[in-house]
Amino acid sequence: MPITNGDVKQLQGASFFRPAEDLLDASKALDVLKSEYASRDGLDIESLLDSKKHGGLTYNDFLVLPGYIGFPASEVSLESPVTKRITLKTPFVSSPMDTVTEHDMAIHIALQGGLGVIHHNCSADAQAEMVQKVKRYENGFILDPVVLKRDTTIGEVKALKEQWGFGGFPVTENGKLGSKLVGIVTNRDIQFESDLDKPVSAVMVTEKDLITAVHGTTLQEANSILAKSKRGKLPIVDKAGNLVSMISRSDLTKNQHFPLASKLPHSKQLICAAAIGTRPEDKLRLQKLVDAGLDIVILDSSQGNSMYQIEMIKYVKENYPGIDVIGGNVVTREQAASLIAAGVDGLRIGMGSGSACITQEVMAVGRPQAAAVYNVSSFAARFGVPCMADGGIQNVGHIVKGLALGATTIMMGGLLAGTTESPGTSFVSREGKLVKAYRGMGSIDAMQDKKAGAGGKDSQKNNAGTARYFSEGDSVLVAQGVSGAVAHRGSINKFVPYLAAGLKHSLQDMGSKSLADLHHSVQSGDTRFELRSAAAQVEGGIHMENYEKKLYA
Repeated sequence: MPITNGDVKQLQGASFFRPAEDLLDASKALDVLKSEYASRDGLDIESLLDSKKHGGLTYNDFLVLPGYIGFPASEVSLESPVTKRITLKTPFVSSPMDTVTEHDMAIHIALQGGLGVIHHNCSADAQAEMVQKVKRYENGFILDPVVLKRDTTIGEVKALKEQWGFGGFPVTENGKLGSKLVGIVTNRDIQFESDLDKPVSAVMVTEKDLITAVHGTTLQEANSILAKSKRGKLPIVDKAGNLVSMISRSDLTKNQHFPLASKLPHSKQLICAAAIGTRPEDKLRLQKLVDAGLDIVILDSSQGNSMYQIEMIKYVKENYPGIDVIGGNVVTREQAASLIAAGVDGLRIGMGSGSACITQEVMAVGRPQAAAVYNVSSFAARFGVPCMADGGIQNVGHIVKGLALGATTIMMGGLLAGTTESPGTSFVSREGKLVKAYRGMGSIDAMQDKKAGAGGKDSQKNNAGTARYFSEGDSVLVAQGVSGAVAHRGSINKFVPYLAAGLKHSLQDMGSKSLADLHHSVQSGDTRFELRSAAAQVEGGIHMENYEKKLYA
């Protein structure tokens, strides 16, 4: 007689799996797991990344096995070092590509707790100006405000507002910091003024109407005065009334809206990074960037293990000890060792794995990204050198895997190129989709761009693309990248929080409460992995006739 649905009486104590007398006590399941299974389920990191057995793996070739969830995702910490001295609240870095990172991107990703690396496919002055804009965007005490004289014209003030992106300027006797404060001119004072030759002394808020604070006031006290005054700026003066510094209401607002912002503890300015090459003239570029307030310099090369980069690392560490240096790119322990010995504060890992890069195809040189990240980061960790996984990032899952393999931060190019804050041009594709222009720095378009050389006949020698791929003097340029477009993704202010939320939930699934916990768990063998066959990759994808892939809301 067949058993009907739900009818267990016919089993009469027997089990579907084995005879009833052989069944174990369910309450002892955890004890049996520990005593009778010699190893944990899945593979440890060394077994997974054994190139002799499995070849070189990339992110799609494996999965991380789940752990135990004992906490909410909101308690996961994403703090991670980007250099030996600097830690970010979110481990995201924007790539120094001319269609990804200029000052707008650097500002907004820093406000979200990440770091922007300003590209160098432009003149040194233009790059330094972008660094200044990042550093001036948010401050505690503004120690180097733009100061005006009484006879500065309204036209000049409007030009300064256009240049710097803000419109409140103190006015002193001689137009310099340290001289007697006589007034402040704000947007409201000049907004409807049509006479551009009129001096600011005719429209400014004068000294008798100003609210100031005395030098020595703490930042917390100054913010309290500013909040109560309902004014936009609070000048800080000495006992003689000379201007010493300022604080801004807009910075107070930014502190409330962006609690994760990457800022220096003493100045409260946003942390800013920029890329340079390894040519002699890049030393002059670096000086301008340092004068503009640069915090981190990235030495931009497709193959970092070179005499040029080693010499530049030593030069920077000797002449600018306050600047952190990130070297690269590297994909092997041998490459990394040379740069670590030279004194780098961080490493950038990846060669040929970027979405717009064809180095592996054209040069037959490089390494699958998962193998590269694990081998370099595990070696660099022995010397306390943080590593940045650069390239091959197409989604949150790839970010998670890069970090699980040992990277402390993730650099993204194509994934961020479609955001509003990138410098690329938006347009509608032939398919009717909104996209933004994106190109690899090894593309012919990038290597022939003349902005870096100010349009001169030696533009190729000054170009960031040719410098990155050692092609400055070539009569024939060999492309190592392509030009194209990526889907528009909206604002960084929504996209980066989505990436961070996805990363937190992934760490929760793994049972790791922080990135430091994840690294320790991987190293100890507690976090396990599984190889992924081609069929498994298909299985993990979408199997629908029609669907809409909406990533966040």
